[in-house]
Amino acid sequence: MDPYEEQIASELEQWKSQMMADPSMISRVSKSLQVKINKLIPDRVHNVITTSVKTMFRGVIAGSDLTNPKPNFFGSPKEMEDKARERIRFYSTSSAAEGAITGAGGILLGLADFPLWLSLKMKMLFELSAIHGYDVKDVRERLFLLYIFQITFSNQINRNKVFGRIIEFETQKPYLEETLNEIDWKSFQIEYRDYLDIAKMLQLIPGIGAPVGFIVNHRLTQKLGFNAINAFRIRRHVGN
Repeated sequence: MDPYEEQIASELEQWKSQMMADPSMISRVSKSLQVKINKLIPDRVHNVITTSVKTMFRGVIAGSDLTNPKPNFFGSPKEMEDKARERIRFYSTSSAAEGAITGAGGILLGLADFPLWLSLKMKMLFELSAIHGYDVKDVRERLFLLYIFQITFSNQINRNKVFGRIIEFETQKPYLEETLNEIDWKSFQIEYRDYLDIAKMLQLIPGIGAPVGFIVNHRLTQKLGFNAINAFRIRRHVGN
């Protein structure tokens, strides 16, 4: 095993430990509180939000020829991951700029950040998938990208559950239907909304919206990219 592969193996084990860690007491209490709050929200409101999120995500991941990059093949894992990190830096910077602009515009522009940032995050995941040699025209590959999205924007309880699907994905892929019906969209939107709630509410406040939008979008886009690289590392190791 060359030095870079040894580095990958070490980083991957640390990441897997974080993903599989038991939820902390704070995480459990927070989740319990969120569940109680969400129960107070009428089903019709949840249904409207769920339909909106589902439509938005389906629209983004349905994509077009412009968002379906062809798989790339690199000579070594290091070359591949160097390229992946380059694209993560690009999208983190772009997301930060977008967050600052919408954050500076008050409530109306702040609300526009949700679909704009979502589009940037999914475009990044599409590119990272192609860099790692996977064809995002396959709907099952897009399902995998949504799993990466979920482990990034969820509390530890849900992260534990979804991470198991990432570990098993390579062996289960042949048996998966080429559909996105695997996703529980109501739970998806609640987890995503709850995870971002405080940060995105701060982004709507005049005076601090711009710096909050810049920092939050930059850090979380980087986190999404980091999780993506490690998720693809798992698949490469399973495949070998």
